Amino acid sequence: MIDFRPLLFVIGILLTTIAVIMCLPAIADGAVDNPDWQVFAASALITLSLGICLILGNRSDDFRFTIHQAFLLTTLSWLVIALFGSLPFMFSNLDLSFTDAFFEAMSGITTTGSTVITGLDFAPPGILLWRALLQWLGGIGIIVMAIAVLPMLRVGGMQLFHMESSDTSDKVMPRAAQIASGIGLIYVSLTLICGGALWLSGMSGFQAIAHAMTTIATGGFSTSDDSVGHFNSATIDAIITCFMILGSMPFVLYLQAVRGNVRQLVTDSQVLWFLSIAFMAVATLTVWQWLGNDVAFLEALRYVSFNSVSLMTGTGYSTADFGLWGGFAVSLLFFLMVVGGCAGSTTCGIKIFRFQVIYATTKAQIERLMQPHGVFTPYYNRKPIPPDVSESVMGFFFLFALAFTVLALGLSFLGLDFLTSMSGAASAIANVGPGMGEVIGPAGTFATLPDSAKWLLSCGMLIGRLELYTVLILFAPSFWRG
Repeated sequence: MIDFRPLLFVIGILLTTIAVIMCLPAIADGAVDNPDWQVFAASALITLSLGICLILGNRSDDFRFTIHQAFLLTTLSWLVIALFGSLPFMFSNLDLSFTDAFFEAMSGITTTGSTVITGLDFAPPGILLWRALLQWLGGIGIIVMAIAVLPMLRVGGMQLFHMESSDTSDKVMPRAAQIASGIGLIYVSLTLICGGALWLSGMSGFQAIAHAMTTIATGGFSTSDDSVGHFNSATIDAIITCFMILGSMPFVLYLQAVRGNVRQLVTDSQVLWFLSIAFMAVATLTVWQWLGNDVAFLEALRYVSFNSVSLMTGTGYSTADFGLWGGFAVSLLFFLMVVGGCAGSTTCGIKIFRFQVIYATTKAQIERLMQPHGVFTPYYNRKPIPPDVSESVMGFFFLFALAFTVLALGLSFLGLDFLTSMSGAASAIANVGPGMGEVIGPAGTFATLPDSAKWLLSCGMLIGRLELYTVLILFAPSFWRG
């Protein structure tokens, strides 16, 4: 039997933390005399009470987590935070149903960025801040999970970084706690720098910090229905593009750079692949817009670079309706949606390193076919790739495709059109935010979808954010038999 006491204890700590953070939007609403401050205060009180009860009722001096408990805790943590994070949405003046409130909270904590809320330009500051805080917390949460949890659970090839992180961690800082605090400090610093740059570029202080949190978290929640396009500023577009890219880099490499080893950040193969794919996509689509759609070159470069990077990193901001760019552009952007950024960053999607592993494994297999007696070993970052990593990555690709297919078919079964079903499934499982088409594209929202579709998409967000295996393994009967 699985011992649930350690799980409930940790969940109690998470709920207590969430309750304290809920006080920030309560203060923001109170400062402008908006009655929603009472909603946040009551939600914080409920969350805090349950959190303290879980802590006091399950504390122990000898907690040891097993693999089963780690899988279960990872999924439960995101579910519980989404559940209690939905309370302010449900009881505020937005008057959202439980389905819409849970969808919004799940979209926030998974840094997806899909929304059912309209009229953001006139929404109270507490709700806007709470949306940004959920994504900011989800961003740092996924970094910690990618560095500390997923390598241990050997999910989708992440064990590759168990070796690398243990090697580099000894060189960067002596203890795991220091690594976590170091990454947290870098995360906060990047947020503040981004916020300061946006403030100097014309945003208000509140808009700047809200967008800074959702930019570094590659989440995409904005303070306007028109997203970043509301500001119509090339400077703001450039700043957010740069920080979306920074949020997509492995944060462990930032630690090494701070300690003096900048070379690793600029020579890491995953970083180089990510930048190369982004550059080629931006260059291709810029030429397409310039020559094919008769858009001025600099204007095409501005809008293409922002929206391409936004989709590839899973941020989901938009400054233009890219669905109107033509079939080729939509197809390429659809591919970018599932690519994602680097492992150990705030981004989502398949992740660059998995494409590298598949490429190296395929290349070695082709060489073996041409020279059957030769010995060919696939490499990643100049190190041999263990066979179990290649198997895990190939299994992840298959499971990703299967989950995407099931989601798309499920949405089609519920009455959604082909483009909405396909792009909605990709957006959810890759945690991107906007889809394609008139309904859930950059100019639309998910509000008009049926409740059953929103629950299906919420499941897709959770599965995609936690790297598929972490959630789906809980449905295996052998998991519960130990």
